[in-house]
Amino acid sequence: QVQLVESGGGSVQAGGSLTLSCAVSGLTAGQNSIGWFRQVPGKERQGVAAIVVGTRYIGDAVKGRFIISQNGATNTVSLQMNSLILDDTAMYYCAANSGRVSWWWSSGAFKTWGQGTQVTVSS
Repeated sequence: QVQLVESGGGSVQAGGSLTLSCAVSGLTAGQNSIGWFRQVPGKERQGVAAIVVGTRYIGDAVKGRFIISQNGATNTVSLQMNSLILDDTAMYYCAANSGRVSWWWSSGAFKTWGQGTQVTVSS
């Protein structure tokens, strides 16, 4: 059974940084697909970044500010978020799917989800 546990969310001022972590169990992160998504009330879940069988993808909205990485020893996938802006405020979710997903930015491509961690950016 695949389980995902996110951590690292919190409140930060604009321009600051946070690092989210996704602890993965029941699946080897580096050999499968792990994504980070975010959602604000009333809007669809948005793909932020993903690692698909070792290949990294970053969404246009966060390119140049966010970095996704993977730690094989701990089987975790982290999302380093720099230069945070107000629009980055959202609930952030980690998602997983076995094998290679074709559309990493689509929430429908991922089967298993974590409980989410809130990120709030203030001015």
